Amino acid sequence: MNLQMNRIEAACATLKLQAMAQEWPRLAEVASTRELSLADYLESLLNAELEARAERTRATLTKFASFPMEKTFDDYDFKFATGAPRKQLKELTGLAFVERKENVVLLGPSGVGKSHLAVSLGQIAVQKGLKTRFITAADLMLQLSTAKAQGKLESYLRRSVLAPKLLIVDEIGYLPFGREEANLFFNVIAKRYEQGSIIVTSNLPFSQWSNAFADDTTLTAALLDRLLHHSHIVQISGESYRLRGKKAAGTIPTVLENLSESKN
Repeated sequence: MNLQMNRIEAACATLKLQAMAQEWPRLAEVASTRELSLADYLESLLNAELEARAERTRATLTKFASFPMEKTFDDYDFKFATGAPRKQLKELTGLAFVERKENVVLLGPSGVGKSHLAVSLGQIAVQKGLKTRFITAADLMLQLSTAKAQGKLESYLRRSVLAPKLLIVDEIGYLPFGREEANLFFNVIAKRYEQGSIIVTSNLPFSQWSNAFADDTTLTAALLDRLLHHSHIVQISGESYRLRGKKAAGTIPTVLENLSESKN
């Protein structure tokens, strides 16, 4: 390595141009082979740096989002999930609702792919550079309760509830909340109202949401009023993805089969 290369690498390190430090020799060779202009060479260097920075940003956002799995919209099986409104869901992938600070509510029985769709929308948001956070309702309640007990509720709300451009809360209604937990969740909805988008998933129709919030109909009505004011309600019907293979093979437990039939 000659002295000029050392100086270039040192300058890149000082300016924190990591990609340019790695890519400039290769791109210089490409430019020479193709007889590109100096401007073309400079542009290719800048584009390499910009793409590398965008990739680092996406990696950081993905880590913050804490998705439980990787799911894409294209992987969703609309042939099986015939009760999923494909056109409405496809429109949501444009993420215009995030820019308008609107909410999305995915409703349907267990196993129809609500979490899959929520994660896929979240991953699209991350790819577009939007700060996103995924959390189950049970984990959110646990973290809120812990933060309150430690006297750190406001800082937690700023960092984990208000900071994300898109907040995804999965599985509302699977576990009932106590009075304090219901109040804390209402606080989440109230603070994000018209300030940022929320995607929520639930296996309960709205008429049964009070069952999940300490049977407090007044609080539930106030919560739904804010959640649904600017929202897209996606009703998904159908059979469980997770049970379809076992059902076809005739190995589904009787109790699960009876539950599945009772919901349809």
